[in-house]
Amino acid sequence: MQSPHGPLRTYGRIKSRPIKPRQEALLESLLPRIAVPEGPIDPAALMPEARAAWLEIGFGGGEHMAGQAALHPEVLILGAEPFLNGVASALRHIDEQALTNVRLLQGDARDLVSRLSAACLERVFILFPDPWPKARHHKRRIIQTEFLGDLMRVMKPGGILRYGTDWADYADWTLERLTASPDFQRRLYSQDDPTGPPEGHLTTRYETKKLGDCAPVFFEFVRV
Repeated sequence: MQSPHGPLRTYGRIKSRPIKPRQEALLESLLPRIAVPEGPIDPAALMPEARAAWLEIGFGGGEHMAGQAALHPEVLILGAEPFLNGVASALRHIDEQALTNVRLLQGDARDLVSRLSAACLERVFILFPDPWPKARHHKRRIIQTEFLGDLMRVMKPGGILRYGTDWADYADWTLERLTASPDFQRRLYSQDDPTGPPEGHLTTRYETKKLGDCAPVFFEFVRV
């Protein structure tokens, strides 16, 4: 049951250390130019020349998102991140690489997904989301049955959902819910290492910190 005050937050703090002057300037100058618009969102209208649209949910410092955008200039990359310091960091990567195929939301990814047009995404990344490890906080995890239904709506048939975590319990939690969903089918991209990094994965700064309780675990599921 949803709270009368709105959905539970799936993230913690939204700002930590002071933002550096250069990044503060980018928040004021660059972010307004590449922010996703208010209201309904049609990726094809944001970048008509794009061949596909991808979404990264919780892009952290933005190095994975920017790296994918640089490797795939023909793809529109949408990103949502509530942590202001992460958004500021992502803007620096976007500015330094002169990327023109990225659009950002500084806020809750669920809001962005709710406003996207149906069957518009060919790929979704959820990499190392906040694990909320305490049992009483599991309801705050981004991976919930209801949210998977929302993702199904905005993903094209055949679209790929890539998930990564370094918390064993969250890996089990996610695998259980995705396997139970009739809308997703697991894609075994490697017989030798079925939970290792998929082809095309770019290692994130968070991933190298090894803050979880297990080695990174990855899954890919196809929207059926």
